[in-house]
Parts: sequence; C-alpha cells; structure tokens
Amino acid sequence: MGKKDEKTNVMRLLDAANVAYAEHRYEQDPTKTGEEIAALLGENPAAVFKTLVTVGKSGKNYVFAVPVAQSLNLKKAASAAGEKYVEMIPQKALLPLTGYVHGGCSPLGMKKAFPTFFDKSVETFDTVYFSAGKVGYQVELKTEDLKRVLPFTAADVCE
Repeated sequence: MGKKDEKTNVMRLLDAANVAYAEHRYEQDPTKTGEEIAALLGENPAAVFKTLVTVGKSGKNYVFAVPVAQSLNLKKAASAAGEKYVEMIPQKALLPLTGYVHGGCSPLGMKKAFPTFFDKSVETFDTVYFSAGKVGYQVELKTEDLKRVLPFTAADVCE
C-alpha cells in the first residue's frame, strides 16, 4: 500500500461507520501553527479544531476540541466537565493515555473513550476539520456525522 493510500485509525473508524469524509494531507512542519496549516490548505481556521487532553481534580480525563486560532479556557472547561478545575496533561502522558502523539491527536479513536467537549462554535459549521490521528493528516466531515460517531457536548470553553 503506497503512502497515498495510507489510512489512519480515524479514517478506518469513519469507513466502518459509513461516514463520508475528505482527507487532507500536509507536509509535517513543527514550526507551523494550526492557523498556518489551515491557511495553507485553504480552510477556515474557525472550523479547524485542535484536540486538547486534560485531567480534572477528580483524576478523570477530558478531551476538548477548540478552533486552532483559539485557546482553551480552563475555568470554562472545568465548569463544562463538572470539575473544580482541569489542567492540561503533561505532553509525555499523551501517547500512553490516548495512543496519539502531540500534533496528531484526534478526538476520535483514542485508546479509551473520554468525555469529549467541542467548543460551541462547532454548531455553526456544516463541516469541520480535525486531526486524522497522525501528524500531517486531517479529516473533514459533516458536523451531523461527527455527532453520530463521537458522543460530545458542545460548550463555551474558549477564552
């Protein structure tokens, strides 16, 4: 199988659920921000979501997806999750916890299902983009299809 045909776990999950998606690939460049990658691919950065993994006071983990040009507000995130506080997990904990590396973390297909929250702006888009689970790979799918394959709560979680 050539690189062009390479499928990520996220793509295999979407295929198995019969969810239509478009895949987008870009040259890996650790100096580029999510906004720069969105611009490079001609995407609206407000519709491109980055995946952030947190841990609450209770010790439970939570996943937050926010537009690449925005930041997660930890107080709002804690409130959405019903926690006293949440904090980002250490980067070294990401791979063992989720199965994903920094820059290639997807809200879909983690080793374990965690409560997931998308910023409420997700509801304003017909289609959204997020990591396909590997650095340099993105998927684009209809928001209504995302809701079918990934139980999530839309909440005000950005700065």
